[in-house]
Amino acid sequence: MNFLTDIADFFLPRFCASCSTKLITREDVVCSICLNKLNRVNKSRIAIQYLRKFRETAIISDFYALYLFEKEKEVQRIIHQLKYNNKFLIGKFLGENLGRAISEVIQPWQIDVIIPVPLHHLKKAERGYNQSFYITKGLNNILHIPVNQKIIKRKRFTQSQTNLDMKEREQNIKDAFALRRDSKIKGKNILLVDDVVTTGATVRECGRLLLNNGANKIFVAAVAIAD
Repeated sequence: MNFLTDIADFFLPRFCASCSTKLITREDVVCSICLNKLNRVNKSRIAIQYLRKFRETAIISDFYALYLFEKEKEVQRIIHQLKYNNKFLIGKFLGENLGRAISEVIQPWQIDVIIPVPLHHLKKAERGYNQSFYITKGLNNILHIPVNQKIIKRKRFTQSQTNLDMKEREQNIKDAFALRRDSKIKGKNILLVDDVVTTGATVRECGRLLLNNGANKIFVAAVAIAD
């Protein structure tokens, strides 16, 4: 297998999604140097972020993130490649990493279905894919929990959340989602998945919609979290 990979890399070399150096045979998507620089989020930080972003509204029952999102650092560069440079397979790589990290944490959650946070159809058409869906595909490879991207749709086009504060994000995303017909979520424990959670406004809005339509509990997993 390594021999075949060496041949493939000779004709179609692969490059690190963070630093753009050529990957060697045993490396996948991100070089070992950049991989070691990714800032993993520890349990105490996750607990603090849950208190800040989710506890007050009581919509999200629990939360997990793998990496800390820092500007101009490795995680931001990798996710930028995923979202804007047509490198959708990075999503599967990140999802598999997230799946391995969350495998023990997730057991008490008893998840029935994984839902990627949806893109508006215009944004999806522009990008060509929903990056969160590919993250969930990677999660499924590890956790073997069903993925369904047809339960929620984004019915309203929203401006980018990037430069908005917390209150502006809440207003921007309010009533932006709808449940598709015949969505069987009553009594289900659902895991919402996004690439980056900043204020949590988007996943809270999705979670509110699901709970209002009969879901049992909503959990959130993200590749990265921003302070």
